[in-house]
Amino acid sequence: MSGLVGTSAQRSGGSERVTGRYQYLGDIQLPGVLHAKLVTLDCARARIRSVDASEARKVPGVVLVMTAADLPQPVPRFGPQYLDRPVIAVAETKYHGEPVAAVAAETMQAAEEAARLVRVDFEELPAVFTIAAALAADAPLVQDPALRAGDPLARTNLLHEHRYGWGDVDAASSDLVVAGRYSFPIVTHFAIERHGCIAAADGDGITIWSTIQHPYWLQRTIADLLRLPLAKVRVLAPDPGGGFGGKQHAKYEPLIAFMALRAGRPVRLILTLEETFQAVRRNSAEVSVRTGFRSDGTITFREIDANYLLGAYADISDRVVGKGTYLSCGPYRVPAARIVARSVLSHTPPSTAFRGFGAPQVLWAAESNLDEAARKLGIDPLELRLRNLARFGEHFVPGDKPADGRWEQTVRKAAELIDWGRPLPAGHGRGLAVGIKPGPTTGLSYSTVRLLSDGSIVMTAGTSDMGQGARTVFTQIAAEELGVPLDRITLVMGDTAVVSYDQQTSASRSTVLMGNAVQQACRQVQAKIRTLAARVYQVSEAEIEVERGVVRLPGRQVPIVSVLKPGLGSLGGELIGNGECRKEAQRSHPLGGSPEFYELNCTAVEAEVDQGTGEIVLTRYVTVSDVGKAMNPLQVRGQDEGAAIQGIGHTLMEHYVLDESGRIRNLGAIDYRIPTSMDLPLDMRSDVIENADGPGPYGSKGMSEGALLAVAPAVAAAVTDATGAVIHDLPLTPERVWRALEQRPQPAPQVRALTKEMHR
Repeated sequence: MSGLVGTSAQRSGGSERVTGRYQYLGDIQLPGVLHAKLVTLDCARARIRSVDASEARKVPGVVLVMTAADLPQPVPRFGPQYLDRPVIAVAETKYHGEPVAAVAAETMQAAEEAARLVRVDFEELPAVFTIAAALAADAPLVQDPALRAGDPLARTNLLHEHRYGWGDVDAASSDLVVAGRYSFPIVTHFAIERHGCIAAADGDGITIWSTIQHPYWLQRTIADLLRLPLAKVRVLAPDPGGGFGGKQHAKYEPLIAFMALRAGRPVRLILTLEETFQAVRRNSAEVSVRTGFRSDGTITFREIDANYLLGAYADISDRVVGKGTYLSCGPYRVPAARIVARSVLSHTPPSTAFRGFGAPQVLWAAESNLDEAARKLGIDPLELRLRNLARFGEHFVPGDKPADGRWEQTVRKAAELIDWGRPLPAGHGRGLAVGIKPGPTTGLSYSTVRLLSDGSIVMTAGTSDMGQGARTVFTQIAAEELGVPLDRITLVMGDTAVVSYDQQTSASRSTVLMGNAVQQACRQVQAKIRTLAARVYQVSEAEIEVERGVVRLPGRQVPIVSVLKPGLGSLGGELIGNGECRKEAQRSHPLGGSPEFYELNCTAVEAEVDQGTGEIVLTRYVTVSDVGKAMNPLQVRGQDEGAAIQGIGHTLMEHYVLDESGRIRNLGAIDYRIPTSMDLPLDMRSDVIENADGPGPYGSKGMSEGALLAVAPAVAAAVTDATGAVIHDLPLTPERVWRALEQRPQPAPQVRALTKEMHR
């Protein structure tokens, strides 16, 4: 049998998804389930004077109305970094959409009617919705200082300040210093599947069904809140219909768990799309960059000052800020660096992880700053990057993991595919940018592989497959190692009572960490096959090799199944392998551990700008990633192209609009634009660099976030190249581009603009 790794094997579970047979969380119906609806206020911050649910309880079918008064006192709080988020609003709401009560009823219609009848007496309070307002000296505090005992920043809206650096920035000698300030908007994940959960008492424990990405982390959260042993909390996590980081951590699962135990019946909450907008979002950011250069383009120093707008509760966002800005100097050779990044609390929906994990915000600024330097130095932007790019094995962050790829290959390939340097028609421009983010800094993944007596396989992995194709890659590894056809492998995931532990599904870690665990489990099985074959054929184990389903003996070879039948005998049985991949924390490291790998991408864009309207048409688009080994080339291409399109969203159109009360005015699919087929590049190409230099199976690295990192600066560079207009604020909406065109010192000559319809 030929190897399956490196081929575009058919996607595991793909046919079920495209035919509608797959059971997502929303398809699960439990007997006797109650339907939940949240009660919220029409403003961000308000003092809750009283909650009157008397009329709501009269609605036929209503079983329970829960408020803060119905929970253990003080109301329990939770969070992946800080225990700051109450199960339900206590005394005061902190953001538009925070629930003050929740109704459970026999039908959704009854729950919705009762929710409308809950009367809340409240007083709207002053609130902060921007970085400037939150940092003002007289700003109202988002969090009670009592929650941050011992924190010197407790009486401010600064949750944390991260500082990194090396060398002497102040002493650096430069021929040119380029400085600028850049802004990145609030955007939402917009997964096709909305957030949801179901909770039900299970004997003396509880079972939670959730769209969660980290089922084991949710298990720990619920166990802590309910004061239960982990063994009494079961989490069932069907493959999510998209996550992008927004489904990593608990949101309303704790509330629904308390409601289910109080009602004595299962309770189900499925958020509307509008409620999902209020539940999760990406951090917005304001970033200032100063970079020094010699006249030949060599970087002498870089200074980054970044403020990220977190929201009302920390969730995982302080980690996003810290990790996202750690490599904000980029993959470049920078002799001196000073990086300061702040996590700023505000009366806005809590932000959380989002594909790219804080890096797109700062890379938008840092790469745009490089383009401004290239223009002032008169150096080609491609050449400027190549001159400063770290080479393989170089410690571009002193004392940390060296460059783990031949990154110049990635940049040159992108330039080649976009025809860098070829003359362009009037009104067209070309841009290029490089993105990098650190991979997982810690990790723990277990896998169990069971080779059954007929040669088929049952394996387990605690990873969530939310569209990245983890199921396919893991089965490909098992097929490669044990020579079993894909259709004879069953992979069980998403049940903490059945599958082995996985720390989390994030940071593009699954192929590397869980992939290594799967490979190790398979090789344990191989070792047991050698032992079995040695007994059956009366030869030394040292003379036996097992590879791709074949047992090689002195002078002959036989298929594995020929060893299993006589080896296991009439009793049958199975051979079991257990794999573990562990990356321990390093307390001395600023991130708690060095990156397991770096995720690097180069994006190159050709764009046409309508001089009269500011509309941008992406005529050509190239994305190239350094992946070590493409385990499944078609999936790699799909992930990179999907990431690129998602990046086009925050680059060209996506942003929250907040009013004076902190309400999101563009909730839902009508008023919040995401890219459609009409917004895609006219010509899109993706490619990879494979040098088998990664830490994962067969030299693989994690990927799928990289292609989003550098979209915005590449597109903005193309706009500037086409028009001369320099824009520092995202998104690049037609109005914003048009205004920038109008403000150019010397407008470029007007040219006839081609419409998208003419292009197509």
